Amino acid sequence: MTNPLLSDFTTPFDTAPFHLIKPEHFLPAVKGAITEAKQEIENIKSQPLPSFENTIEALDRGGKRLGIISAIFFNLNSAETNDEIQKLAREISPLLTEHSNDILLDQELFKRVAQVFAAKNSLHLTPEQSTLLEKTYKSFVRNGAKLDPKEAETLRKIDQELAQLSLKFGEHVLAETNRFVHFVSKEEDIVGLPEGIKEAAAQTAEEKGQPGQWAFTLDYPSYIPAMTYAQNRELRKTLFLAFNTKAAKGDELDNQEIILQILKLRDQRAKLLGFESHSAFVLEERMAKDPKTVMEFLESLLEKAKPKALEDVREVAEFAKKTDGLVDLEKWDFAYYSELLKKEKYALDDELLRPYFQLEHVIEGVFTTASKLFGLNFQPSSDIPVYHPDVTAYEVYHQSGEFVAVFYADFFPRSGKRNGAWMTSYKGQFREGKIDHRPHISIVCNFTKPTKTKPSLLTFNEVTTLFHEFGHALHGMLAKGNYESLSGTSVFWDFVELPSQIFENWCYEKECLDLFAKHYQTGEPIPAELIEKIKNAANFQQGYMTVRQISFGLLDMAYHSSNPDQITGIKEFESEILKKTDLLPRVKGTMVSTSFSHIFQGGYSSGYYSYKWAEVLDADAFELFLEKGVFDPETAKSFEKNILSAGGSEHPSILYRRFRGRDPKPEALLKRSGLLK
Repeated sequence: MTNPLLSDFTTPFDTAPFHLIKPEHFLPAVKGAITEAKQEIENIKSQPLPSFENTIEALDRGGKRLGIISAIFFNLNSAETNDEIQKLAREISPLLTEHSNDILLDQELFKRVAQVFAAKNSLHLTPEQSTLLEKTYKSFVRNGAKLDPKEAETLRKIDQELAQLSLKFGEHVLAETNRFVHFVSKEEDIVGLPEGIKEAAAQTAEEKGQPGQWAFTLDYPSYIPAMTYAQNRELRKTLFLAFNTKAAKGDELDNQEIILQILKLRDQRAKLLGFESHSAFVLEERMAKDPKTVMEFLESLLEKAKPKALEDVREVAEFAKKTDGLVDLEKWDFAYYSELLKKEKYALDDELLRPYFQLEHVIEGVFTTASKLFGLNFQPSSDIPVYHPDVTAYEVYHQSGEFVAVFYADFFPRSGKRNGAWMTSYKGQFREGKIDHRPHISIVCNFTKPTKTKPSLLTFNEVTTLFHEFGHALHGMLAKGNYESLSGTSVFWDFVELPSQIFENWCYEKECLDLFAKHYQTGEPIPAELIEKIKNAANFQQGYMTVRQISFGLLDMAYHSSNPDQITGIKEFESEILKKTDLLPRVKGTMVSTSFSHIFQGGYSSGYYSYKWAEVLDADAFELFLEKGVFDPETAKSFEKNILSAGGSEHPSILYRRFRGRDPKPEALLKRSGLLK
């Protein structure tokens, strides 16, 4: 039987043939595609004189099959994994690392790249070609091409170990999330929980073999409502401790030693390449440029946000004391009393809003917003194979009739799927002669599931999450580059959050909410006074939330700028770093680091600050939409042309100036967050 991953796909738009793929296909497919990619490298090296076309362009065009197989495999490992796929990941990951190193440490190949790079001023390249040349040359240098053979061998070993350790880190977090379930047998112990959440908890208990009870897990749609609404303080404490001790219990799933190993290897790698620290290495290729700039940015924000954050916490503590006589406000109390306070101050809570945010309507709203701004139409397709029945595939067209992209949407939690929300790609966009290969883009979320009596009704926070991930998806779908490695979201990491974060702004605008926010039972549109309340409450606890984000950024920077040999214990190190951002008493035994997947499993190491960095950009950029009109066609066209379609074709500061007419000003963010008096 032929391996479907090694044949040309016969599916619509050459989409992944999920219906034919079995786990046992992956390893031989990866090995076969590596052999094919190696031959492509040999072909490049056999060309006579190196040129931009036969070396730089050819490298960008190479390895396409391997890229697609790897994308399918690792996306499944995040969204629909099992023991077999996790075991395969441990075999496949080192093969890919080795292959990547074989290319980037190939001296003959690097010599060709360096020759083209040395001649760059006489080649008359377009800005996009210049960017590709510089990026290609730097990727070789930054991955050891200038090292001697012994150092290169050390680098290979480090990269192999790092690939395995980050996989292991993620497996531990997922296993910890999946193995925890807390059953409640008395209804008086879940007072305060909305009916829909109770029903979902009862459904979970039934699925887990305990009918007649209520079950709570560490999946966000279960954990967050329990922390926000459960009057039962012991229940909140139990869940909080379970959530915040993930992979930190000193057992076989503990991640502390793995973190230390990752930090040491990243530091060794950076020093081998001539950098002071992992942060210095990473930030060379970011808008921020160096650790000093990032630290100054975070410290300056902290200075402005902390007084407001302390005020926020004091207000909640006083409210908890007045309401329930609570003297010591703990971390497991904050969300609960914060929500009650929001209700009192703004006559607004998530349960008041939830009926207006049926998932299907919000999806329609996101699509309509994309249609009004960028002329896109989304058509569900039953012909495109999907990897799970919960996934919907769409064909995306421009209103002119031109095909734009394939879009997958995957919204509900399940045991094979990691927590959180993300956008990913199965196939990038690029041009080959006159053919424009269009991208296959996916968003994966963990939203509240439908129950027997109710559809999936989202919290307002889930609505903004959907808009956020869809902003990333637009960046991928609207790509118009020539080269895949510069296309779509292949931009500087501290620029990549601009499209996602700006898109959240539409959720607060009446013109947008009127498109989709309607009561799931009556069809009645969301009342204007509720929209006004959403806007009024937008800055509620903004100081607290800002300091929380800064704390993650500071922890990330501290890990990756320090000498890891001097980190004697993860718990102690984290505790020391977070002292200046702690707003509530630390809880013994709890840790952020052991499940901080963004920096130890995802690509955010020395990059977590980029969420706040991009907020400066998005607040400043959205001000233009507010001036001209949130659906102003000219502003939307400029944003599409200069930001979304341009990808990484030029330096982000050039692209941003082209859209905005100037550099970003931080005042817009401070004003929006209520941090500017």
